[in-house]
Amino acid sequence: MNVVGRTVLAVTNRSTVRKLFSESAAGRRLSLRFVAGETIDDAAAAAADLNEMGARVSLDHLGEHVTDGPAAIAARDDYLECLDRIHEDGIDANISVKLTQLGLGLDDDLAVESLGALAARAADAGTTVTIDMEESELVERTVAAFEAVQSQHGNIGIAVQSYLYRTPADLDRIVEGGGLVRLCKGAYAEPTEVAHQTKDRVDSAFDALTRRLMATPGITPAIATHDGERIDLTKRLADHRTEPWEFQMLYGIRRNLQRSLIDEGYPLRVYVPYGTAWYPYLTRRMAERPANVAFFMRAVAGK
Repeated sequence: MNVVGRTVLAVTNRSTVRKLFSESAAGRRLSLRFVAGETIDDAAAAAADLNEMGARVSLDHLGEHVTDGPAAIAARDDYLECLDRIHEDGIDANISVKLTQLGLGLDDDLAVESLGALAARAADAGTTVTIDMEESELVERTVAAFEAVQSQHGNIGIAVQSYLYRTPADLDRIVEGGGLVRLCKGAYAEPTEVAHQTKDRVDSAFDALTRRLMATPGITPAIATHDGERIDLTKRLADHRTEPWEFQMLYGIRRNLQRSLIDEGYPLRVYVPYGTAWYPYLTRRMAERPANVAFFMRAVAGK
């Protein structure tokens, strides 16, 4: 993450700014640009609209870093409800989960057990579970959880981040398990010791990983980007790929581009977050693209 992004995160983490966002009408209006709503009904409605447009969906019930076991179990149960809703409504969707929401870092065994329960319910619903990648200190435990549950259930995917130096080595392990591999740039503020710090280096790493994933059989590459150059590279590589793959994009970001890709016949999955814990997600979106801060300030001014 660049200096501007780090500055945005530092400012938005201040309690006064958090209060302005979370308690103001402007903050909630901004959240609804990037978050489907607070309930499963909101998420299901947004997913149905995206399916109608021709996009698949990944539903993310927002939350992370729970502080006790009951909260972790409640998060698991919320996701079980989400999977039931996907099945009942016939939505073309899977789910994305953060393992710290299931208890990773608090009770790792509980997190892995809950991930297995979600994988089993997802199989009953005819869908899959993708593990979101979190901070660098959690990567090793996250990859290990993926390996354990994927070997048992076979319907787990995982995200990897191009800005981390360790990602190529992590892929050596991940591709052995098969499944969906979502490639993103990374949205956490990481130190120089573990992550590329400049856009050029992150982009270069992203391109190298894209080439590798698109040439690897037995997995489903999910290239998660809104960057035109990265998209063009993926399109060229797709001409030579015979196995499944897809683009992934975030709800509310570059909606015209999403429609254009679908119209061109490219497979697209839209990541649709929902829930009351929207503030950390929103601030990372602003740090990734500081122009979103200007969008918020216009909302505060009523423009």
